[in-house]
Amino acid sequence: MQWQHSILPLTPAPSPTPSTSFHPLQFSVPCRRRTPSQSQLRVICRSLGSKWRIQNIDPDAVQEKLNTWFLKARTAVTEFAGPLINPGPGTPSGPPPDDENVALDEIVMKVPEVTLSGKTKNGVLSLEAIISIEQFSRMIGQTGEKMQKIFEAQAPESLRGNARSLVEYCCFRYLSRDNSHIHPCLKDSAFRRLIFITMLGWEKPYCEDTDEIYQLETLSLKGKFVGKEAFLRIAPAVAGLADIPTAHHLFKALVGDGEGISFSLWTAYVSELSKVHDNRESYKGYPNVQKPDEEILCLASSRKRPVLKWEENIAWPGNLTLTDHALYFERIGVGGQKEPIRLDLSAPGSRVEKTKVGPFDSKLFDSAISVTSGSGVQTWVLEFVDFGGEMRRDVWHAFISEIISLYEFIREFGPLGDDDPSIRHVYGARKGRIRAIKSVANSIARLQCLQFMRRLSEDPAKLVQFSYLRTVPFGDVVLQTLAVNFWGGPLITKQSQPNRSLPRNLEISPSASHIFDVDGSTYLHKWMKSPSWTQNLSVLFWKNTSVRGGIILSKNLVVSGLSSVERAALTCREKSQIVDRIRATIDAAMIQGIPSNIDLFKELMLPLVVAAASFEKLRRWEDPYMTISFLAFAYTVIFRNLLGYLLPMSLMIIAAALLLLRGLKEQGRLGRSFGKVTIRDQPPSNTLQKIIGLKEAMADLENRLQLLNVTLLKVRNIVLAGQPETTTEVALVLMGAAIVLFVVPFKYVISFVLLDLFTRELEFRQETVRQFRMFLKDRWAAVTASPVVVLPYEDPSTASPGDSPPKKKAQKPIQ
Repeated sequence: MQWQHSILPLTPAPSPTPSTSFHPLQFSVPCRRRTPSQSQLRVICRSLGSKWRIQNIDPDAVQEKLNTWFLKARTAVTEFAGPLINPGPGTPSGPPPDDENVALDEIVMKVPEVTLSGKTKNGVLSLEAIISIEQFSRMIGQTGEKMQKIFEAQAPESLRGNARSLVEYCCFRYLSRDNSHIHPCLKDSAFRRLIFITMLGWEKPYCEDTDEIYQLETLSLKGKFVGKEAFLRIAPAVAGLADIPTAHHLFKALVGDGEGISFSLWTAYVSELSKVHDNRESYKGYPNVQKPDEEILCLASSRKRPVLKWEENIAWPGNLTLTDHALYFERIGVGGQKEPIRLDLSAPGSRVEKTKVGPFDSKLFDSAISVTSGSGVQTWVLEFVDFGGEMRRDVWHAFISEIISLYEFIREFGPLGDDDPSIRHVYGARKGRIRAIKSVANSIARLQCLQFMRRLSEDPAKLVQFSYLRTVPFGDVVLQTLAVNFWGGPLITKQSQPNRSLPRNLEISPSASHIFDVDGSTYLHKWMKSPSWTQNLSVLFWKNTSVRGGIILSKNLVVSGLSSVERAALTCREKSQIVDRIRATIDAAMIQGIPSNIDLFKELMLPLVVAAASFEKLRRWEDPYMTISFLAFAYTVIFRNLLGYLLPMSLMIIAAALLLLRGLKEQGRLGRSFGKVTIRDQPPSNTLQKIIGLKEAMADLENRLQLLNVTLLKVRNIVLAGQPETTTEVALVLMGAAIVLFVVPFKYVISFVLLDLFTRELEFRQETVRQFRMFLKDRWAAVTASPVVVLPYEDPSTASPGDSPPKKKAQKPIQ
């Protein structure tokens, strides 16, 4: 884009007014009143004479240049001081981009000549939709009217007259002409503005006021915001702007708590992303990289924020370089920089983990990662010093994790290698590995861009697709669609001999097990090495890959339809939202404090407590009629041989009750508060009272644990014949009970137990029951516990192999 304000020619000009000619993609510049400072500047210039020809300098251009310098200076100061005042990873530091940081000629755009018919059967096209259709049509080489006719000729009957589909068609037709990994027009500010207008037109394809639509001469982008759905639909279609599986997390990181993406924020994002890719071009030939086929993705220099490599409790500062295959660390010592060392990230078994470091193994600083290559022979511990928080460590953890996940994806879903002969039978399959690597490079570039913009409001690992898909539901199917996208293509049949054809496992037949993409691309069955292909979710997904009612321009661009990656990512996003909602309910149930958890437990156990209390009333004969009725029912079930039907009938009653509650809940007859658990909050207390309460709760828990341990020790002593007479008595009781169960029918045993249970509290049995309980209590108290031996503490690191174990110290049996 050309600036409208520039230095005028050396010959005197009658008026300094800038030219008003327009490029189809240029913005119009409103006339601005000259400020007093500009008038003074012109007077000063004239007073200096014509020796330096200063009178021919346009004061508007000088003012614009000064404003540009001041803006660059402010940006440099903000970037330098940002780490010192960063409030944390949760909130972006610094003022958010606004329309004041964008030039006026970028906010206001002149409406081009309209050739298409704005009136459709569904309504009148909005101004944003008209501009998008007209501009993309001219970039293709057609007019908006011609593209509208082509669309109506190709589209099915259900899509004709659909403004949103027409916007998609014109945009995708132009984007399908480029197959690069980064769209070359991203550096053009006019193209960025057009994509933003396209998202606005897609989100609002029709206008409400049909009278003013043809009277507007300019379009102002100030105060307009792009929503989530429009961003997820258009942004991933532009190469390099977003990945389909992680686009929703990218939108959330950019917007934060805002209502949408403004034009200033969109411009700042794309501009910063272009700078990241430009910096990578300057890395070519960097001396730290030993292999020329590797591409440098990111540098971590120790001049601003150091990178420390810990070796045997010694931290070595240095420069860290990340490529698409490995890590390089160049240590900086007293004698200068050392030879860089390399850690391969593409080897099987590589992993990266967050860790803590510190002097003398103190694990004091939580700002490091541990990177292991291959089978664990070589491990690096790298600390990323960041005075503003731990986000820098998290970002680099995401970088390295994405590289490792990339090569796991290639080994699991790709061909066996570049020498695999089956690659020759699929057109474009040789570039599949390069496509996957470039996809990761773009993901890392976007993460760097958000880091520079200080827009990392959540876990950075959610913004890189391969690492993210390893941890979410339905992620394996999304990885499968990515593999089909990278390596799939048309089959090539080479018949150099009359009777020679493709191998049997490459033949296409109705029963073939190859995978076909929406555009007919083939992913060979030979490459399906991952066990995830045999899962039910995967089989059901790939059974229906056709697009109904849409226009397929390429495997990634489908008008009014979804590609395979988009369809799988949509399902993955929906399942992830369900998991997040479930996790939110679990987190909300995690109440802090022992007393509150006890109250919650009591509230949850209330139905069982009520049932136990009701049964206790029956057993004590507090309501004789109810007790007699219960016993009559119980003995009828026992002696009519209905015990076998008791459990199935109980399950059926429970199932019917659940369905009844579900129906009443859907009808709204149970109220909104039904099912909520309500407890009373604890009274306010100071720190000392909380400590005392915690001490009492821990003491009570310790006493109950001691009683449980004593019971278990006594049972252990009985089983192991610690007291032979007690073991003999227990064995005789068990044998007698077994003989009774063998001889006496089970229904008589149950009836006897039920009769005993309901007659214990009657007057004629109270004394007998009390004496029997006292007998059992005395016999249990007479049982000794198994002896417990406590060995003294021994440090494993100081003990020698030849040392003999210490003598055991026997304690008295616990009573």
